[in-house]
Amino acid sequence: MQQKTTRFAHLADCHLGGWSQPELQTLNFQSFQKAIQTIIEQNLDFVLISGDLFDSSYPPIEILKSSFAEFKKLHDAKIPVYLIPGSHDYSASGKTFLDVLEKAGFSKNIHNFETQDDKIILKPTYHDQIAIYGYPGKKSSMEVKDIKKIKIKEINKFTILMLHTTINDVKGSMIVESLDKEQELPLANYYAMGHIHKRYEDNIKDSKYVYPGPTYPNNFQELADLKNGSFQIVEVSGVSIKTQNIELPIKETVLIEIKLSNGLTATEKIIEQLDKQNLRNKIVLLKLSGVLIKGKTGDIRFGEIAEFIKKKEAYAYIRNISSIKIMEEEIVNMQDEKNEKEIIQREFDQTNRHNPSELNNYLQPLMEVLSLEKNEDEKSSNYQERLLSEIKGTLIGFEI
Repeated sequence: MQQKTTRFAHLADCHLGGWSQPELQTLNFQSFQKAIQTIIEQNLDFVLISGDLFDSSYPPIEILKSSFAEFKKLHDAKIPVYLIPGSHDYSASGKTFLDVLEKAGFSKNIHNFETQDDKIILKPTYHDQIAIYGYPGKKSSMEVKDIKKIKIKEINKFTILMLHTTINDVKGSMIVESLDKEQELPLANYYAMGHIHKRYEDNIKDSKYVYPGPTYPNNFQELADLKNGSFQIVEVSGVSIKTQNIELPIKETVLIEIKLSNGLTATEKIIEQLDKQNLRNKIVLLKLSGVLIKGKTGDIRFGEIAEFIKKKEAYAYIRNISSIKIMEEEIVNMQDEKNEKEIIQREFDQTNRHNPSELNNYLQPLMEVLSLEKNEDEKSSNYQERLLSEIKGTLIGFEI
């Protein structure tokens, strides 16, 4: 007897409403629309969204209206949507606009569990004979300690586990709590992951672990690295799994990197470089770096540069100047840093003599973490989450 084949879409990190620039917010939504259109054209059986559908638990009304229209298309095509909240659209109160989507009959939040003896027992949602389980993402990786406690009791023909979290394989240089995918996750056939904005796939025996990437890049660096959004189409037959990453090209992105040494002549140099490029209808990413021997960042006429890019008929323009340093400031900062470290070390030595404690060993690393600056294109909420993650990473191993 031939086994039934099931085909579904796996999306994550849509972050609808996330861009402050109207042009990029439009592209973000158009990329999501393109994913929905592809799903309907492919006549897939169902859709998974592994967290951060919205950029916040209370998105703007315009975003909600547009999103509901897309979910209605899926509903009319009889394609059900199963989702979990992510770290952005999760709410500690449990009340989010994901509930409104569910009450309208457009989606089902599969976060369903009970606790037994300090264990979190996940309850399944079934699509035919496929069992789907999920646990939401939370702020500052707070879901990690919970995921280590989750259990799946049922034995199913095919199991999907939806998580919005970080596994060791994808965290790279980030100081963030993460999970060993083989040792700390319950057994499943397909792990529908979200949270890390990378395209990642790995197979171990009959299990497949997938991050589909965001449906649209969410900041300057992601635009530079990913170029466009993506999602996954998964085909299941028995325990056999085939996957295809579907990219969602909307607008071409051009990254222009310029190293500067003179703030007084920087404007002319930047415009000269821009003039060599075809920028028409493209997203322009201007990344400036270098140490200014003359002048300062304020001497760069960014208004004039923006106007020039507009005349070149670019679709949108983002700049990143976080890598520009000023020579005099660098020298002063280096001396200040040296003096500061000497003072901290003296205080540390004195404190340790009079009040020895294991916590003292964490003081200097914590000072360094707390001096981290907000990146130019980074949202305040993302900066706060990054800072908290760095603090938690620094304090790993310390018990109060």
